[in-house]
Order: sequence, then structure tokens, then C-alpha cells
Amino acid sequence: MLTRALRERSTVGIILVTGRCDQIDRIVGLEMGADDYVTKPLELRELVVRVKNLLWRIDLARPTPQNASENCYMFSGYCLNVMNHTLEHNGEAIKLTRAEYELLLAFVTNPGKVLHRERLLRMLSARRVETPDLRTIDVLVRRLRHKITPELLVTQHGEGYFLASEVY
Repeated sequence: MLTRALRERSTVGIILVTGRCDQIDRIVGLEMGADDYVTKPLELRELVVRVKNLLWRIDLARPTPQNASENCYMFSGYCLNVMNHTLEHNGEAIKLTRAEYELLLAFVTNPGKVLHRERLLRMLSARRVETPDLRTIDVLVRRLRHKITPELLVTQHGEGYFLASEVY
């Protein structure tokens, strides 16, 4: 019942971890709205992978850009195209690595909101970072600052980073 109530009010990811391993229990749990169903005993590493996969799926389900006809997030003269994973500024293409693109996408989908390094790392590690290190985010932010107007990515000391621009 809790699962159904959560699902009716929220899009939060739900993983049921339970000792009930009958097939009917799994089916009911998933029908109630759980995204995944895991039975005990379980390996911690398996749970971590399941959580990362769920976070990845939630990330994919983010709202599309407001400028959906062009599939672009527009900010400060830049266009981040989510269909072909490109960035343009005044008609000129700017090359981004996959990690840079994913990090910039996190910023444009959360404009003005401080994103903690841990959260940003989880967004990347769900897909690609095998040995997570918070400095990975610092390096990616530095590389992005070389490719876009540096003042757009603001450091909130002790907190994280945010995009200082309106996004359309």
C-alpha cells in the first residue's frame, strides 16, 4: 500500500527490498508501482548496481527542453541539443566529450540550483565512471569553463556548482 501511495504522489524511484521471494509477491510489488524488486539475502554490490540503473532511467525520463521543436536547451547564446548531443554558440559547434555533455545537461536541467559534487558524480557514475572520485567533477567543470563562458558555471564553495543563466 505504501508503494501505491508513493507512486500516486511522486515519480521517485522505488526499489522494494524484502524477504518475500514468491513470484506472486514480486508481481504484486511491481504492479503496485515499484521500479524494481529485490529479495534478501542480497549482495550490496547488486543493490548498488540496481540503484545506479534506476537513477539512470530516471535521468532519461527528465522533462524535454521547453524548446521541444528544436530539442535544444537555450542559455546565454548557447544551444545544447539533446537529440544529437551537441553544443552550439552563435551557430558554431563546440566539441564536448560524453562526460562534458552529461555534466552540462545536468546544469541546464537544473538552472540556478546548486548541484553537489556527489550528486553530479552519481549522475555520471551511473553510466561510466568506474572509480568514482569527486575531483572528476572539478576537472570536468574546469574543462567546460574553457569551452563556454566561464562565468556561467559558478562555484558555491563548500556546496557544489550551479549554472548562472536562464534556460529556455
